[in-house]
Amino acid sequence: MLKVTDLFVAYGQSEALHGISFEGNKNETVAIMGRNGMGKTTLFKSLMGILPVKSGSIEVAGSEVSKDASFRRVAKGIAYVPQGRMIFPTLSVEENIQTGMENSKTRRIPEEIFALFPVLWDMRRRKGGNLSGGQQQQLAIARALVTEPKVLLLDEPTEGIQPSIIKDIAKALNEIRKLREITIIVSEQVLSFAMDVADRLFVIEGGRLVHETSRADTNVTRIKQYLSV
Repeated sequence: MLKVTDLFVAYGQSEALHGISFEGNKNETVAIMGRNGMGKTTLFKSLMGILPVKSGSIEVAGSEVSKDASFRRVAKGIAYVPQGRMIFPTLSVEENIQTGMENSKTRRIPEEIFALFPVLWDMRRRKGGNLSGGQQQQLAIARALVTEPKVLLLDEPTEGIQPSIIKDIAKALNEIRKLREITIIVSEQVLSFAMDVADRLFVIEGGRLVHETSRADTNVTRIKQYLSV
């Protein structure tokens, strides 16, 4: 569903990603693990079209998107939940979700969204800025899902969120994947969360993928060494 081949990304003269290649299959969750500054957000921004690609290829369901503007990538099936969530603080929960539904004829939010995130139903009239960090994260995921993506990118979804809500988000992501059979790519530093959701884990270090493992074969000690400063 997502195929990234030999991706190079640079900030001016400074190369940030050095030949990244990986795939995400239909109905699979892939975690990109790494410390701050190792290239996770750069990778996600380049997949979404916020940062230009120097060379390499990004395919979504067989369609090349590396030269497409962000809005075209959305049309081809990529949804992105950025680090820091970026919800609209003055809009209600309902209105925030509807911003992802520009192409919907009815603008009616699917019931399954509120079934996945019951707290959003309870707070649907409340302003986005009045939600807790965990609730805002659930709102940002809900807004991404109503675009009906083939590939869902989540950049550091557990950042600044309390452990009980992290468990809720993991459960919802596993449900979403089963319901929609989509590909979920998540960047993460919390190994326990990655182990709850991911089928495969990669480690990014210095703009390169340096380690790959299936969840079943994960050497937790080894990955923790990569993640420790």
